[in-house]
Amino acid sequence: MKLFIKSALMAAAIAFASPVLAQNIIVVSHGQANDPFWSVVKNGVEEAARDTGATVSYRAPETFDMVAMSQLIDAAVNQEPDGLVVSIPDGDALGPSIQRAVAAGIPVISMNSGSNVSKGLGALLHVGQDEYDAGVAAGEKLAALGGTVGICVNQEVGNVALDLRCEGFAEGFGGPVTVLPTSNDPTEIEAKVKASLESNPDVDTIMALGAATAGEPSVAAVKGVGRAGEVLVASFDMSPSFLNSIIAGDAAFAIDQQQFLQGYLSVNFLALNAKYGLMPGGNVPSGPNLITADKAEQVIELSAQGIR
Repeated sequence: MKLFIKSALMAAAIAFASPVLAQNIIVVSHGQANDPFWSVVKNGVEEAARDTGATVSYRAPETFDMVAMSQLIDAAVNQEPDGLVVSIPDGDALGPSIQRAVAAGIPVISMNSGSNVSKGLGALLHVGQDEYDAGVAAGEKLAALGGTVGICVNQEVGNVALDLRCEGFAEGFGGPVTVLPTSNDPTEIEAKVKASLESNPDVDTIMALGAATAGEPSVAAVKGVGRAGEVLVASFDMSPSFLNSIIAGDAAFAIDQQQFLQGYLSVNFLALNAKYGLMPGGNVPSGPNLITADKAEQVIELSAQGIR
């Protein structure tokens, strides 16, 4: 009898000491982790994994490729994770794969892009900013600063989120706006912005859609054509260099969507859902916040650390 009790106590102790199986969560985004913007998202994902104890993997196509991204989502569904986080730059292209995940009973949260289609595809909620409204706010601010003729530098034409930023900017700005399509190559962006400024001297406002990819080259282009102080430059998102340009007066402001929160909260919500069945009742706005010169110094250090 004593031996039985001892064995039972040992078994109970072992069971008590055994860790609860970690939740398995997969993140599929359209942005590579080596991109300065997406590296911050990935930092948020990794911190949430540490805080929750979940097993989390971050996956993205090598380039902006919706076919490759849909295949990554399909592969994730086949692994039957406890949760799936997706960005949705193109609802038409990615919709069938996301709906397949929902049909399989996998909880899905969208982040960053896709706020306008997320619910219709079956996602539980979206963590991000409303891109059109953020563009409107940026356009209104630049018009208030004296801008009259603008260009919107779009490094991923076809990415619905970026297209909405340009559309919102044009609406809020009020004056003539030309969309300048480019690649993600900063050298190409600088050359195209220079050419645009030289071909149309009336352009006095530049709206960039990514600080490191387009904002920094736009600042360099303005200096390159000798129009520093004459042309307003603003950008979505942040980088240490662009923040320094704001402080120096070479750029007007940055739009912070707090992408760290997009990665962190999405994973955190899915981990809590798998563990306790908890989930917020609606979308979670992570931005926008306008970072002007008076705020830039406060966030430079955090930006350099990959948090802002």
